[in-house]
Parts: sequence; structure tokens; C-alpha cells
Amino acid sequence: MRQQRFALQRFAALLLILALATFAFAQKSKTPVEKTVTGVVSDAKGEPIPGAVVQLKNMKTLQVRSFIAREKGDYIFQGLAADVDWEVKAMSEGKFSKARTISTFDNHTALTVNLQIQE
Repeated sequence: MRQQRFALQRFAALLLILALATFAFAQKSKTPVEKTVTGVVSDAKGEPIPGAVVQLKNMKTLQVRSFIAREKGDYIFQGLAADVDWEVKAMSEGKFSKARTISTFDNHTALTVNLQIQE
């Protein structure tokens, strides 16, 4: 009887340890909730283009966010869902950059995507 009780206690302790280990592992493997994308819009010569319009499209909902490039041609989008593909492109004076895709498979939380306006 005493041996059965001891074996049962050991089994319960083992189950508790396994449950805690599983919980700890699940906490570590969580994907980031948000991403940040920054970059610079430039012309073919590499000069920054202040005032360029940068568009970021959510490929799930097709919602588009816009940002007007600052004085040094830089832009930033914050608070982006990590479980969505995003497309970013820029335009200035009727000219466009190539569209670039930010994939859900890229697990970086901070990304730099520089855009060059095509001549």
C-alpha cells in the first residue's frame, strides 16, 4: 500500500513537471505580435526623395496605409500584424518603385525596406 502511494506521488509529480515544461516552451515559441518596417525612398542616383508617398498594403484585407516620406526620404510603419503578408511601394511625381513583399515567413520584428523610384 505504501509503495503504491509513493508511486502515485511520483507519477503526479512527473505529470506536473511535464505540464510546466510544456507551458514554458509554449511561452518561448510565441510569434511576435507586431512588426515595424522602415526605409528610405530614393531616386535612381540614390538621392533621398522627401515627400514621396509610401503605400503599405495588407494582403489579407487589402487595406492600404500611406506615409509621406520625411525630409531625408525616410518612412516608418509600426504596429503591423506578424501573421499577414504586406506589400510596400513608393511613388513620386508619377513615377513608382517596384513593389516589395514582407512575408509572414520573415520572423524579424524590425525590417528595413529601401525603395528606389524608377526613371
